[in-house]
Amino acid sequence: MCLLGSPDDADLRRADSLAREIFSDVANKWALLIIEALGERTLRFGELRDEVQGISHKMLTQNLRMLERNGLIERTVFPVVPPRVEYALTEPGQALRVTIDALCDWTHRYLGHIEAARDRTDAADPGR
Repeated sequence: MCLLGSPDDADLRRADSLAREIFSDVANKWALLIIEALGERTLRFGELRDEVQGISHKMLTQNLRMLERNGLIERTVFPVVPPRVEYALTEPGQALRVTIDALCDWTHRYLGHIEAARDRTDAADPGR
């Protein structure tokens, strides 16, 4: 793997680093859910919207553009009428999905613990 740019570009702690900008882009709930959905197969826009319940047309469009700009998905347009567009993960997108899968596994493993902690906190401070 070839790393380009300065070490400062890779430092998440620096406000002006490229790494922080990328992290900010992909570490949002919609991007994570889109990457997770595309991990199974290539999907069309409507299929993605159905897979990622609750996402608006606008948010799906914005996140797909951002993920494409960052090289995590590729968009294929077929020259047919009506137009057909498909989205798939690139190699870096597939690699990121491994991390997202681990986050999903963590969520499933600790969901009960987190729910109990929230209940305790809410019971102790109802106005919170």
